[in-house]
This record gives sequence, structure tokens and C-alpha cells, in this order.
Amino acid sequence: MSVIQEYISLSKKIADTITAQESSIKQAADWFTKSIQSGRMVHVFGSGHSRILVEEMWPRYGSFPGFNPIVELSLTFHNLVVGANGQRQAMFLENVSGLAERILRNFDVSEQDTALIISSSGTNVVPVEMAEEFRKKKIKVVSILTSKHSEKSESKRSDGKKLRDFSDLVLDTGAPAGDSMIYIQGLETPVAPGSTLGGVMLINCLKAEVARLLTEAGHPPIVLTAANVVGKDKATALFERAYDDHAHRLARLYEHVGESKK
Repeated sequence: MSVIQEYISLSKKIADTITAQESSIKQAADWFTKSIQSGRMVHVFGSGHSRILVEEMWPRYGSFPGFNPIVELSLTFHNLVVGANGQRQAMFLENVSGLAERILRNFDVSEQDTALIISSSGTNVVPVEMAEEFRKKKIKVVSILTSKHSEKSESKRSDGKKLRDFSDLVLDTGAPAGDSMIYIQGLETPVAPGSTLGGVMLINCLKAEVARLLTEAGHPPIVLTAANVVGKDKATALFERAYDDHAHRLARLYEHVGESKK
């Protein structure tokens, strides 16, 4: 078997792992749907390469308002690799305690909201504390992590707690410990990770199920759709309506920031 065939074969096993989680995906989608129906948001957070899954949820073609993508550039913009805004700094900041609280200080969250926290290892301080902060505010937390990788990874917190410990529901990407799936003869270390593949499948399963639930409830979502599907004018109108809807939902998250709650 070639390495290409091997990666594809292992990817099919990841798909099987996702399929086996259908009931959990439906439960998470039900919670998310309730938040969106109430006019609130599902807060989606990921640091490092988990940012990919945040942006996969919203905004992009085939997605719709109701999700609040929380992407901190200091934790995710490491394309320069070294020098200013490099990977070393991002990896350092990802484990600074208290940063999650400062990020959430910008939003007036509600118990009607829900949260989706993404971290393959589930051990870095900021995503774990993000989940912890949401739980303190009585907001349900769904996490996407790689179970085998998380189990074999050491928590960066002094108390040893991981993302799983602050999650109401855990979804597994199905990737192996270490993430990379292919071993090549003569090369000591494996290549070609699988967590992004599994994560993207989970994100879009959630998206599809939420869209189904909203539509069946009589509140079909406003979906960003390509012009070659619906025509240029309708595509433009959908984008404008979707962005406006997002803005209105986001405005509610800023409306009472800093006010003491009775």
C-alpha cells in the first residue's frame, strides 16, 4: 500500500469514528439550535490550528448566522513561523493563565448561549480555561478534541485538568495520539495529521443537523450560497442578510458589557 492509499484508508476509519458519534452530534446540535432560535449565539473558540475549525463553522459557503467565531490573532496568526508574530509566541500565549477570562470580558454572555471549544490535545491552558469560564456562567460546553491524543498528553495546568473536565459533551476527531498518521521507512517521526479532517467532518455534521432542526422548526437559516447555485443577485442578497443577522446577534453580546447583573 502506498502512503497515499494508507492515509486515505486511515481517513475512512476517522469517518467511521465520526459516524459512531451520531447521537452525541445530535445532542450538541439540539443545544446549539436552542441558542440560535432564542436570538443568541454559539461561541466557537479554538487556538493554534484549531482556528481552522472555527472558520469552517462560520462564515463560509454553506454556513449561516448564529455562531460567534472567537479567533485571537495572538494565538493563531503564526504564518510567519519565526520572528514577530511567530509560532513560539503563539505557543507561549496559549498557556498564559487568565487570558481566556480577559477575552470573554468583551462579551455579555447569557445562559441561553452555548459554547464549542476546539483543542486537539485538550491540555493547553487558554482553551481549557475558556471552557471553565463558560461553565462558571452556566453555559453548556461542547468540546471537539482527539481522545487518544488527549489521554496521552499532559495538562499544562497545575491541577492536571483538561478540556474534557469542563465539557458537558465531548466529540472525538478520531485521530491517533500525536495526530500524525503515516510512518515512512527511514523517517523516525510520523507525518500527515488527521485531527483537522475529523474536526471538519464534525463541524459540518453539526452544521447540517442544526440547519435541519431550524428549518423543521419553521426558522430556516440564512445560508451563504454561491452564485453558481442560486444566481448572482440572490447570492448577494443572502450574504447581506446573513451578515446583517450576525451583526444584530453580535450587538446583543455588547449591549450590556460591564454592567453589573442583578
